[in-house]
Amino acid sequence: MVDFYFNNTVRPRRSLLSVPAINKRALAKLMTLDCDGVIFDLEDSVAPDLKDEARDNLLTFFKDTPLAGRETIIRINPVSVNVGQRDLKAALECGPNAILLPKVEQPSQIQDVADLLAEADAPDDIKIWAMIETPKGILNAASIAESSHTEAARLGAFVVGLNDLRKATHVPAQPGRAYLVPWLMQTVLAARAYGLDVFDSVSNDFYDLDAFAAECDQGRAMGFDGKMLIHPAQIDAANQAFAPTEEALAEAREIIAAFAKPESVGLNVINSNGRMIERVHVGQAERLVAMAEIIAQRKAEKP
Repeated sequence: MVDFYFNNTVRPRRSLLSVPAINKRALAKLMTLDCDGVIFDLEDSVAPDLKDEARDNLLTFFKDTPLAGRETIIRINPVSVNVGQRDLKAALECGPNAILLPKVEQPSQIQDVADLLAEADAPDDIKIWAMIETPKGILNAASIAESSHTEAARLGAFVVGLNDLRKATHVPAQPGRAYLVPWLMQTVLAARAYGLDVFDSVSNDFYDLDAFAAECDQGRAMGFDGKMLIHPAQIDAANQAFAPTEEALAEAREIIAAFAKPESVGLNVINSNGRMIERVHVGQAERLVAMAEIIAQRKAEKP
């Protein structure tokens, strides 16, 4: 079942719930939640004197609580300091799908961790994700993304962090995020240029779910794959906003069927119901349908 959910090309990443590793109660609730992935946080949400306890919590959780069908990501402190090195060691013992690095500003930060993973003989399928949350991170997003194409690259995704970016730039938190949209789009563009997934930032107000749903719709329209969350109440809205729509699925199935016709064999461009479509769209359509099937299967298996 795990291979079906997490093959090399298709995996739902609509909702990535961030959970402080120090919070045992929150960890215990994860089995009941319908998020696509969990970001176990050892960084900002864990006080310095509680880091050891948080690592122990994670080791126990990963040993005793398999999260079937959901992606696991561990956010560590920077490996340039001892606490980050200890985080990385604990994370590798847990064996997550990805290691999330905070405040990435240059490609060397990715390479340093990739080298440490190689030295530790970490499995190749443990990826590196990068938080893009500082002015330098935004400015260097393209060069950071390009590092995913270097030898032994592990970079798989960007996660935008607006709280730190707002603080650094003095841009206030306002509905609509008007003054942040150019930076968000710049990050999406850099990710797409090098084949990375990219996730929208957290929304701090988890009481106003209507505003949150609107922000999810905005993120989807900007091209994000999903959203980082801070509260379980936000899961449903994110799952709905970033899921394939019925209209998109109908179009995808139409494209697949059109190119499956005998008269379309060998053609790269065809006319389907008065609209020109290219064979390259078949792969995109197949991914969309596969994504919908994965989501539907998980719903069917939910107790």
